[in-house]
Amino acid sequence: MAMFWTSILVISGLYGFTLFLTRSVERRFPAHGDLTDVGGYRMHALHIERPESADLPAIVFIHGASGNLRDQSGAFLSALEGRAEMLFVDRPGHGWSERGGSRNAYPDAQARAIATLMDRKGIEDAIVVGHSFGGVIATAMALERPERVRGLLLLASPTHPWQGGVDFYYRLVTIPVIGRLFCELLVMPLGLVLAGPAVKRVFAPDLCADDYEENTAIPLVLRPRQFLANARDVVKLFDHIVITAPKYPAIKAPAVILSGLEDTVVSPLQHSVALAEEMDNAELVLLEGVGHKPDYVATGLCTAALEKLSGAPVDLEALKHAFERHRATTTRGKADNATDETSAQMPDMPSEPI
Repeated sequence: MAMFWTSILVISGLYGFTLFLTRSVERRFPAHGDLTDVGGYRMHALHIERPESADLPAIVFIHGASGNLRDQSGAFLSALEGRAEMLFVDRPGHGWSERGGSRNAYPDAQARAIATLMDRKGIEDAIVVGHSFGGVIATAMALERPERVRGLLLLASPTHPWQGGVDFYYRLVTIPVIGRLFCELLVMPLGLVLAGPAVKRVFAPDLCADDYEENTAIPLVLRPRQFLANARDVVKLFDHIVITAPKYPAIKAPAVILSGLEDTVVSPLQHSVALAEEMDNAELVLLEGVGHKPDYVATGLCTAALEKLSGAPVDLEALKHAFERHRATTTRGKADNATDETSAQMPDMPSEPI
């Protein structure tokens, strides 16, 4: 009997602690866009209307797994200010968007939801930017709603079946009862401790900015409902890609596929290179020494890719080499001034790359 009451106290304490942390996170990172009904549920987005000085078409930004719209707005908002109408989207079930039902665990359904949101915002077509998992949604939109996609910028995106599966905790979360208890009791307190090292692994071999986690509201994904939605997305991803990969040759929108060769999260050779070979109207850009976050590490090059997709005569290959030369010079300078602490600061690599 004592064991029973001890268990109840522990569970109640963890549940209350998670609830307290969840409310604290929500106060710390409130919604800063607007909520729009897209057919029985609401999606949250930050909409920057077309400025008079715009020289680019509308651009829609789709974040990856474990993220929200602040990730992409943090990378691109200031870089493109005054140049385009922009729509930064919280995918269904992420950030401050409502989930909208079980079907939204699949990328094609999320793509249709974003296309509906574009309708609500008066955006007829756009260049669609997808980072990582967001690239899966972008390619799904190019197949589901091709009239909405003026061009594709795919950044470090998974596109083809892979070996090794996904991290065990994603599958654990999707197990009935056990998974819900894990989300409600443990994810938030554990995640707040582990989020920092996880972010460093995503940026490796580069070091992320000290304020990245705060500026992009990473803790929002640790809320029970959002973490469950994120896990279901990741678990469903493989099956979606198996079905979708043979359809890539049907994508007619021009595309730039940009990945870092040091990406240990999504293999650039297995995904980006393979996709470029299957699309008639795609340009592949592979960056030496860059990991999974080219949106932050090579923002200028990504902006140049958007210019090319809008029709400007941009030589991405030349810009890529200039970028790599600059990085090589910078890296040598840092190496000359490095101390013994440098190796200790370098994060470990993910154990199960896609």
